[in-house]
Amino acid sequence: MAKRDYYEILGVSKSAAEADIKKAYRKLALKFHPDKNPGDSSAEDKFKEAAEAYEVLSNKEKRATYDRFGHEGMRGQGFSGGGMNMDDIFSQFGDIFGSAFGGGFGGGFGGGGSQRQKGSNLRIKVQLDLSEVAQGVTKKVKVFKLVEAEGVAYGTCGTCGGAGQVRRVTNTILGQMATTSTCPMCSGAGKSIKSRPSDADENGLKRKEEIVSIDIPSGVEDGMQLRVSGKGNSGPFGGSPGDLLVLIEVAEHPSLKRNGQNLHFDLYVNFIDAALGGEAEIPLIDGKAKIKIEPGTQGGKLVRLRNKGLPSVNGYGTGDLLVNINVWTPQKVSKDEKEILEKLRTSDNFIPRPTKKDKGFFEKVKEMFS
Repeated sequence: MAKRDYYEILGVSKSAAEADIKKAYRKLALKFHPDKNPGDSSAEDKFKEAAEAYEVLSNKEKRATYDRFGHEGMRGQGFSGGGMNMDDIFSQFGDIFGSAFGGGFGGGFGGGGSQRQKGSNLRIKVQLDLSEVAQGVTKKVKVFKLVEAEGVAYGTCGTCGGAGQVRRVTNTILGQMATTSTCPMCSGAGKSIKSRPSDADENGLKRKEEIVSIDIPSGVEDGMQLRVSGKGNSGPFGGSPGDLLVLIEVAEHPSLKRNGQNLHFDLYVNFIDAALGGEAEIPLIDGKAKIKIEPGTQGGKLVRLRNKGLPSVNGYGTGDLLVNINVWTPQKVSKDEKEILEKLRTSDNFIPRPTKKDKGFFEKVKEMFS
């Protein structure tokens, strides 16, 4: 199903000010908040949809990209999008709710003060070749992650009574002073483990292998990091999972060198082809192309093959393939070849002459030293 327009979701115009966008989101978030709609999956979906729209439209850079390219422009932006869970929403936009539901959220929801701990992130490396960079690719990778073990039974934390926080009262010269802090026994979860299987750790987690599909957009560069939301380690005591961080490594191409969206290729031609002209075959990412060598081609000439480079990860078009022509001089010649070259040495056409551009440069040099 195609995603709805973010402005339509929030009910604002494309020219809406930042304050209007925030106001519209708060209104929807309070309307569809899970505490007001317990067990209503439709309300929860609308709650997440509104948060997704606000995540983009409240950020100037993301909003500008969205205005220009729509949902397609959000790919590769480190955008969590539909992968947002409740903990993500409350951790990022908790200030939106203020005291409407009894005073903020530390990461969970449901009216209590307990906090569900988020699981830790996992980090992996994925290597791509230029063909995969050019087209985009879906990679299936094997990860070993912590998941909640089957058969774990939870109870209420005996230290905080399920509140997730402990209150301490200290006598001072000014009277009694009360302080509140995260429960040291349950780390704010408000739960304790009553029983667990033998292969689970103290948090009720066990390590398990999982195959994860990663959609990698075209145009990514070496060193970029993608985030796959919710595919990291599970959180203790039923907490939400962390994220999978994917570091991109791009393997070197045997012939082509990358510079941003452009590709470079060094073409070597013999001086006969450079003088008389000819054709040369150029490797592409997928396939080959032929270019014409014009008669009288000089070393250092640059030939541009438009749109034969790499696409932009942000959708800003495709780069070019730049062919740098180098005139190759043989290091060894036979006796017959040498005789031919000796005859050509004194030929008027083989005497180097500066171009008009070169003459202008030489004149300036003379003036400097005269």
